[in-house]
Amino acid sequence: MKTAQSRQKSYVDVRRRELEFQVDDWVFLKVSPMKEVIRFGNKGKLSSRYVGQYRIIQRIGQVAYKLELPPEMSLVHPVFHVSMLKRVVGDPSVIVPIEAIEVNEELSYEEILVAILDRQVQKLRTKEIASVKVLWRNQQVEKATWETEEELRKKYPHLFE
Repeated sequence: MKTAQSRQKSYVDVRRRELEFQVDDWVFLKVSPMKEVIRFGNKGKLSSRYVGQYRIIQRIGQVAYKLELPPEMSLVHPVFHVSMLKRVVGDPSVIVPIEAIEVNEELSYEEILVAILDRQVQKLRTKEIASVKVLWRNQQVEKATWETEEELRKKYPHLFE
């Protein structure tokens, strides 16, 4: 039994990374986009995002930390598991201001369309598919995505009038 446990522990230890933060460290908080809004080439559980820059104000137990959250996030409980946190390295271009993102209780947010940058039509054998290049809020122009025009007309009819 002891050798089996030792073998299993050695397999797990290869992938494990020991994360530990100190009080007054700055961290990003992991949130995910809503399931119906799939963006930026990643789908489902692979579409992770980090927001904010929050200060750790207290360590609770071995793997939990209490964060100093702004008043806009008063509905969210301030204690998070270490797996939900990512250390701030200090690159200001990665940081998205929290005022622009409305995070709900499930730590998810909805991307909002800002502008339509381009339009193209793909011709197939029997039909044509119109696509538009869309710039989303909190994203840079390089991260703009191609979406079907029909889908966007349903969600944002005021943009096509």
